[in-house]
Formats: sequence, C-alpha cells, structure tokens
Amino acid sequence: MPGPIQSIERAAAILRLLARGSGRLGVVEIAESLELAKGTAHGILRTLAGVGFVEQDRDTGKYRLGAALLHLGSSHLDVNELRSRAINWADALAARSGEAVRIGAPRQGRVLVVHHVFRPDDSPQTLDTGSLLPLHATALGKVLLAYDAALLASWRSAEPEAYTRRTLAPAALTRALAEVRRAGWAAERGEMVPGEAGIAAPIRGHGGIVVGAIGVSGAEDRICEPSGTPKPRLAEQVRDAARAVSRDLVASR
Repeated sequence: MPGPIQSIERAAAILRLLARGSGRLGVVEIAESLELAKGTAHGILRTLAGVGFVEQDRDTGKYRLGAALLHLGSSHLDVNELRSRAINWADALAARSGEAVRIGAPRQGRVLVVHHVFRPDDSPQTLDTGSLLPLHATALGKVLLAYDAALLASWRSAEPEAYTRRTLAPAALTRALAEVRRAGWAAERGEMVPGEAGIAAPIRGHGGIVVGAIGVSGAEDRICEPSGTPKPRLAEQVRDAARAVSRDLVASR
C-alpha cells in the first residue's frame, strides 16, 4: 500500500493552523509554526488559493480559510486523546529523568496541564492536572507559543504578568522563541516560581502541526547545570519522549 503524500499532509496542517486562533497568518508565520521552508509554505498556499481553499488579504498579504472551508472551525486535538497517547511515555520519562513530568495543551490563552506524573521519590507533591499555566513563563508554554503564530498574536494582545524578576519581557521572549524553534525544545528557569526550572519539547500530530508539549520540571539545581543552562541529558530525554508521543499520534490516525 502506498505511503502518505507529504505535500497533502502539509496542506492539511496549514488548513488546521488557519482554522484556529485569529485565522489570519502570513507566509513566514505559517512556515515557522510548521517548520517548513518559506518557499515550500508559499507554494502550498498558492495551490490552496488556486482551488479556493484559502484566500489572501490584498492589503496585509496574510492568508485565511476560503469561504468553502470556514465550517471547519477549531482543529485542536482532543486533550483526552493527547493524554491517552502520551501517558506511557510520560511515565517512562519520569522514571528515566527522576523528575516530574507534565503534558500541556493550549486552552483559553494558557497551558492546560492534561497529565502530570509525580517525581519518582517520596517527597510531598501537588497534582497539577487541570491547572492552567502561563504561556510565557513556562517551558511548556514557550513550546506552544513558538509553533503557533495565532496563539502568540493573541498573547501579545494581552498584558503578560511578570511572575518573578526572571520572567521574560516580550522582546526577550521573541528571541527565546526563535531559539526554541532552532533547538527543538524550550527551557525556563525561575520565570514562574523562584527556584524552579523546566524543559519541554513539542508534540506533533499529522502534517507536523504542534498539538501539545511534554516536559520535566523541578528544582533548578536538578534541572540545570551550575552555570544555569539546562542539563543536556534531560533535554535529550524530553525530546526523545516528545518524538515518541508524536509517532504514536500520527500512527493512531
């Protein structure tokens, strides 16, 4: 049986991206959200526009869904499916890293924790499942912002709270998100809670669209090197777990 056609998967991912958030995105925003070359994204958009699936605003140059596809509405992955596909990998990541693991998805302009695995020791811990965390001050949230231009635009229109002296200002966050896209993972150190740190990586569905994030969190001295940089071993473990969950999500459809 022939395998999937990549160009069609990418076109579907672009339509899903346009179907959520503000629904008006430029070529660069779409390319960065899906990790596509700008030329590739432009070619797909031109083809979709040719058949009426997307429309381009003449004034801004940004794209939106064509009238025939507006009924698609929101394309967010059901959080129960995300949790069910990720739960085994989250348990394994907690066991390997020795840290707490959280899985997050975008919800109401924040990060909804859809699953939380306690750190595998006897220390007192509080269950975070169901909590809404800030996008800009958590590793999970930075991942979601880095790959969702509509979510980022919505966040920028609000007034982000400075939780600690290390919480990134908008300009610094923009630079940090570019680094997230380059490295493939995000980190935070004392940006929401002093003394706590985290590392997270994107979970991708069909067509490469980011549908959530998985990450570890804990005390700074366990997550980071003495220099303050995240421990490479933990970053690699988080990325491996994210890729495994992504493979399971794609295989389930």
